[in-house]
Amino acid sequence: MSAPLRIDPALLDAAATSAAWPFEEARKLVARLERSPKAEVLFETGYGPSGLPHIGTFGEVARTSMVRHAFRVLTNDAVPTRLIAFSDDMDGLRKVPDNVPNRALLAENLNKPLTAVPDPFGTHDSFGAHNNAELRRFLDSFGFDYEFRSATDCYRAGLFDATLLRVLERYDAVMAVMLPSLRAERSASYSPFLPLHPVTGHVMQVPIDEVRVGAGTIVWRDPATGERYETPVTGGHTKLQWKPDWAMRWVALGVDYEMAGKDLIDSVKLSGQIARALGAEPPEGFNYELFLDEKGQKISKSKGNGLTIDEWLAYGTPESLALFMYNRPREAKRLHFDVIPRHVDDYLSFLEKFPGQEPKLKLGNPVWHIHAGSPPAPELVAGGSAISFAMLLNLVAVANTEDPAVLWGFIRRYAPEVSPQTQPRLDRLVHHAVRYYRDFVRPAKQYRAPDAAAIAALADLSATLAAHEGSTDPEELQAVVYEVGRRHYPDLSGKAKSPDGRPGVAQTWFTTLYGTLLGEARGPRFGSFVALYGVAETRALIARALSGALVEEHAAFLASREQKAAE
Repeated sequence: MSAPLRIDPALLDAAATSAAWPFEEARKLVARLERSPKAEVLFETGYGPSGLPHIGTFGEVARTSMVRHAFRVLTNDAVPTRLIAFSDDMDGLRKVPDNVPNRALLAENLNKPLTAVPDPFGTHDSFGAHNNAELRRFLDSFGFDYEFRSATDCYRAGLFDATLLRVLERYDAVMAVMLPSLRAERSASYSPFLPLHPVTGHVMQVPIDEVRVGAGTIVWRDPATGERYETPVTGGHTKLQWKPDWAMRWVALGVDYEMAGKDLIDSVKLSGQIARALGAEPPEGFNYELFLDEKGQKISKSKGNGLTIDEWLAYGTPESLALFMYNRPREAKRLHFDVIPRHVDDYLSFLEKFPGQEPKLKLGNPVWHIHAGSPPAPELVAGGSAISFAMLLNLVAVANTEDPAVLWGFIRRYAPEVSPQTQPRLDRLVHHAVRYYRDFVRPAKQYRAPDAAAIAALADLSATLAAHEGSTDPEELQAVVYEVGRRHYPDLSGKAKSPDGRPGVAQTWFTTLYGTLLGEARGPRFGSFVALYGVAETRALIARALSGALVEEHAAFLASREQKAAE
């Protein structure tokens, strides 16, 4: 049972009309309850543990939790709710995943239930148990409120027995739903029941010779030996094909809400029809779009072509991952390393805006949904804003260090009142920035040698900054950057003007700064960067750019990297 909600009364009225997608989904559940009142509302997410857990699995739990919280707010927490994370770990292992060790061991145990296949990692009783543990480990670390259920445990404990007997009783109705969806060859041998072979332990996909409703059994024949077996459909002696299994689970557990990927739209419809054939109403839900890898291909946990949970968390925060899941769930999105920095900074921006927003905007702010209505206070430093991840990446670059303590030296000079202890979120970002810069940013940098115009402008910037030695005022230093820019790169189009009517600064000035000093096409607000890095340090960086040292050093780094790769 989840802890009671403390709901801000000012938000209740706004919630009723909020356009945020979790509220749109939650309103469907409110209408469902009005049609068919229940004592509690059950949410479910499903997981097929034939491969290692991936971010798509996490996404279902995160998004479903957001809908659950929105429902609790809409109903003023008057209806108890539960979330079940269900693992279909009794499914037979049909192929060996590409991204696991000891693949030969798995090959020897094909067609057995995942919970009967030895663990190739050697840490658990079975492959299914290992992957279930991986799923729970992350869900627990993120703090989700859920109950884990194992298909193997549910089948063997008899939790599904009554509904399995109903499937047997309505066997013809279930077949009438499934057969039109199958190819002729498949339909000739199809049965919703998959018996477990009493000798080999395999999950058998075989035709059913007889359905004995009174006995609660099915009769089938081993295609290899011709021997006939009569198997109870209860007690874990059989399992269902996955579409009937999905429907059976909805009915047996009383599931009210479950979402699924766009690729499962037809499966959701078929399972819904089966649920109705069993005398129940299928759950509410919606179909989200799929995640794509850097090549635009659908990610797959068996192929391992998407980011793993651990990979995202090596370079970004859990909150940034939750923001990725919240944003535009009905649109296909690339799930690759390069999306991490933007989501880290977007999260910080949303968090910074939240306290001052009116109720309607608060309910549309992703951090309200990510943190179940209680976002933490933003960590602000001098100037009243947060230090961005992009800024930290640039700081790592120019500081030429992978030591977080060195970076904190720069930060504390800029904001003496902060420390890793007072700003733990910033401290985590510092460590993430070091690693992300080393693995992704530095190899992709492209330093530009300054041309004659850039040489003159950069020399002028260095000389002008000298009068501001020791300043950590971002606005003061930004004014210097603009002053020099107007002298060397004025915007003559007339479109960009300063408040006092003077010409603006051409974008060329900023691309020059970023390209020559940071090796990037884009960069941070440069006055803020100077305030954090230091005036003297920025002048030294300019000197290295003017001497050609930055270009030479990066060329040497790339050559060394290529040599190591060749070795």
